[in-house]
Parts: sequence; C-alpha cells; structure tokens
Amino acid sequence: MVEGVACMWMRGGTSKGGYFLASDLPTGKAREQFLLEVMGSPDERQIDGMGGAHPLTSKVAVVSKSRRDGVDVDYLFLQVFIDQPIVTDAQNCGNMLAGVGPFAIERGLVAASGDVTRVRIYMENTGQVAIASVATPGGKVSYEGDARIDGVPGTSAALPIEFRDTAGSSCGALLPSGNVLDVIDGIEVTLIDNGMPCVVMQAADLGITGAESPNELEANEGLRARLEGIRAKAGPMMNLGDVAKKSVPKMTMVSPATSGGAISTRTFIPHSCHKSIGVLGAVSVATACLLPGSVAHDLAVLGAGQVRRLAIEHPSGELTVVAELDNKGGVRSAAILRTARKLMDGLVFARGNG
Repeated sequence: MVEGVACMWMRGGTSKGGYFLASDLPTGKAREQFLLEVMGSPDERQIDGMGGAHPLTSKVAVVSKSRRDGVDVDYLFLQVFIDQPIVTDAQNCGNMLAGVGPFAIERGLVAASGDVTRVRIYMENTGQVAIASVATPGGKVSYEGDARIDGVPGTSAALPIEFRDTAGSSCGALLPSGNVLDVIDGIEVTLIDNGMPCVVMQAADLGITGAESPNELEANEGLRARLEGIRAKAGPMMNLGDVAKKSVPKMTMVSPATSGGAISTRTFIPHSCHKSIGVLGAVSVATACLLPGSVAHDLAVLGAGQVRRLAIEHPSGELTVVAELDNKGGVRSAAILRTARKLMDGLVFARGNG
C-alpha cells in the first residue's frame, strides 16, 4: 500500500482506537502488518505509530454494511498487541463498540432517523447483535451532551447499548467448564462468558484487598505470575485452548463494594491492570454476581426484582449494568450506558507510505 488509508480515530467508552471501513483495508496478513505499523507495534512506547502504549489505546474497529437480515452493520474488533507482533480477533470489545454506531452514520452506512438513530450491530467476534442508540438531532451525529461515564473526563451525548444472547459467545456456554465453581492452583474461580470470557476470583484469596491501584497491582510480580498460571490452566477449561498469545480470558478479582455499588473489581486484561473495566467484562461479572454458588455471589449487593441495576465498581469509578432476568433467574438481556467522541478523521499511514 503506497497511499494513506481513510481512518477515523475515536474514543469509544473508556477505550480509543482507529475505525476503518473494511473495504479500505487489505486482507489477511497484509492487514495485520498494516495495523501493526499504524499502531507502532511491537514497541513498548509505540513511538512510531498511533498507539498509546496501553492495550486500551491500541485497538481497531473494522466496520462494513451488513447483508444480514435485521442488521445494519458488521463490526470486527481487533486488538493490536503493544510489545508483540500480534493482531487478534479472539475477543470482543464493548467500549470500541460504542463508536461503531456514530462511525457508521458518519460514513453513510446507516441513515440518520430522527433525534435518535438505533443502529443494529452484528459483532463478528462473537456472533451476537447489539443495538446502539445514537444521538442524531437534525440528521447528524452529535457528540455533545450531559452523560458522564467514569474513566472519561467531561460529558458527552448518551449512547445506550443493549446486548442480548451473549451467553457463551466465545466459549460456547455461559459456564464453559460446566461448573459455577472450579478450583485452579488452590484458588476458587468462576469461569464465565456472558460476552467476555472472564476468570472471576476473590481478591482476598490472592492476598490482596481489592482496593489497590492498578499501578500497585502491576508492580506485584508474584500476583502477576500467579494470575498467569491460573489463566493458562483456565484456557482449555473454557474451550479457549492455549491462551499464551491470546487476550482472553480476562482475570477479574472481586471484593465487597466500597462506594455503594454491587461489587468492586480489579481486572488484568490479561497482563496489564485495567484502569476501569471493559463493558462486556462488566456484563460477565454482573452475571457471575447473580449466580448462586459463584465466587462473586455472596460478596455482591444484588437488590431484588426482574430488573437489577448492578454498579460494578472499578479503579476509576463504576459501570452500571442493567440486567433483565428471566423466570428462572438467568440474565435475559443486559444494557449499559456508554459515550463516544470523534477525535480525528483523515488518512493514516504505514511505514514507508507517508
């Protein structure tokens, strides 16, 4: 490729990355190499690219007009590793998802309809559909509003997203091991996938309080080694195989809430500690809280009724999951509030093409 490629850089939720039309990108290995060069990987600073030297800012959304019935656009999420030449589609990303609806409207894939446009998005990584409600006053996307989400300064237009049928999206079952409780390396765990594969553990069992900062936890070499050992054994149990070079499962340590929420979390994604929590990770943790016998259930404040609002606390605030239960107490659907903002629209270049 000798020319720049059209790209919109956006913040989606608490993540940030490049949004591309699938038709503008090469395919196969050429796409991987192009995205590695765009991000500046592998390099811990990503100094020769657009990446922000953190997994949350080294992300890509590939969007196309969908041919599926009842769906507007297809969305493929790609995680670009920082210090390794890896581009993976092994997971979904609910934060980058928040930018897909606005991007699709801005690129003309979806026509604005009224003050709020509902965009039905097929998530290619997991095979599920999400519905994003995008503010479009006057027929144009608006990023201005009074909605606030923890982990992002200021306010933006509200962007609610509803998820359905996400159970087992990557692992084949909500509880891929068949158990609500397993033991790995002497630690009780709940292996769960309700949109994001997660290994949920009690912080206290790992010798921490769950109130530590991400920097403190990343500096704890013993903890990191122990988590990676558990993750390696959890991979096959979750039908994910060898996860040494995969970005899933996420490793979430839970403890009692300290700020009026349902539960407190600290999550490794998997080798860096998340400054907040991923959208679909929060959905999986909220679901674990609602499962009797899980490691999270007895620690959580659950409320009552068919609709539960669970504030999942994280290092920079909380993310509220609104869970609708079925008649058996299972999670029928989950909705969250996100925001997004367009940061740049133009051409991006690989090495030797600028």
